[in-house]
Amino acid sequence: MKWRSGRRSSNIEDRRGMAPKAGLLGGGVGTIVILLAAMYFGIDPTFLIEGMQSASTPASSSGTRPSAEDLKNDPLADMVAVVIGDTEDVWNEIFASMGQRYEEPTLVMFTGATQSACGLGQAAMGPFYCPADRKAYIDLSFYDDMRNRYRAPGDFAQAYVIAHEIGHHVQNLLGISSEVRRAQQSMSKAEGNRLSVKLELQADCLAGVWASRADEARNILEAGDVEEALNAASAIGDDRLQKQSRGTIVPESFTHGTSAQRQRWFRAGLQSGDPDSCDTFSAATL
Repeated sequence: MKWRSGRRSSNIEDRRGMAPKAGLLGGGVGTIVILLAAMYFGIDPTFLIEGMQSASTPASSSGTRPSAEDLKNDPLADMVAVVIGDTEDVWNEIFASMGQRYEEPTLVMFTGATQSACGLGQAAMGPFYCPADRKAYIDLSFYDDMRNRYRAPGDFAQAYVIAHEIGHHVQNLLGISSEVRRAQQSMSKAEGNRLSVKLELQADCLAGVWASRADEARNILEAGDVEEALNAASAIGDDRLQKQSRGTIVPESFTHGTSAQRQRWFRAGLQSGDPDSCDTFSAATL
């Protein structure tokens, strides 16, 4: 991925090395949530920790904004800042074409655990997006897990992870996430899981839209990049993760989609470059 010449976003908050403040959820329901979320990668925790916000302290905003020199000396964080900058450029343009204003999110880099308006975020949860504070969170050590645990190396695979979380931000701005949450309140668990799958696959498709538009604008893709992203999408499919962790597959418990589905919807966004191609909720098949 040709990222080094890209624009660095200023919407980066660096909390690495900072311990979360006291008063965070550390047991009971909070612990169960973390254990559930740890089974999956790239999870939007809102569906699991809905109703827990009142039990947590306000999210910290005491992280620092990394300088250009800081980023220069930290290639991984530098790449993250470029990818966020690319997503800003793409979604600003798309929202403007719809007659709307794109509200740029903040990406928080942390170590181990950190506060969010959705509760305690831990590295074991993987990257996540919190609609309540409109921030995406990532412990950069997750990229080691991608390479070693999920066998999904590569900078474009890393970029896909970020673009997926920004896809959740786009869903939040468009009111899609809140509609799904309201619908889930009157559904069975299995029905609610099916809606979650559609939401996650749409975020995969929106990540593909970003990749298509960014490549059109800056020619960022190199040979093998698309394969890296598709490999990452496959590595974190519900069926593959369940097979690895449980030895069996339980489709009604899926919340993110199968490996094939995740690949299909990322590819749909990549090939079209059009958010309208990402309507997983009306699709006859996923």
